[in-house]
Amino acid sequence: MTIRRATDNAKALDAFMTTKFQIDAMLERLKALSDDHFEAHPDEINWGHVGTLNHYASLLRQITDAAFKEGEHAA
Repeated sequence: MTIRRATDNAKALDAFMTTKFQIDAMLERLKALSDDHFEAHPDEINWGHVGTLNHYASLLRQITDAAFKEGEHAA
């Protein structure tokens, strides 16, 4: 017979919530930057801006694919 001990997950919960708050802060900053068109003026947009934005989108796609089990993470 296996006896299981009740475990205190308070430390895990604290670590989880700390990381969640960090993610929330990063998302807020990204949203604000997006609202400001990534600090690019329409008359000054060039292919460098497009490349940078595509890079950001690629990195975010990796995260959303993993989080929502899409793309290469699909079942």
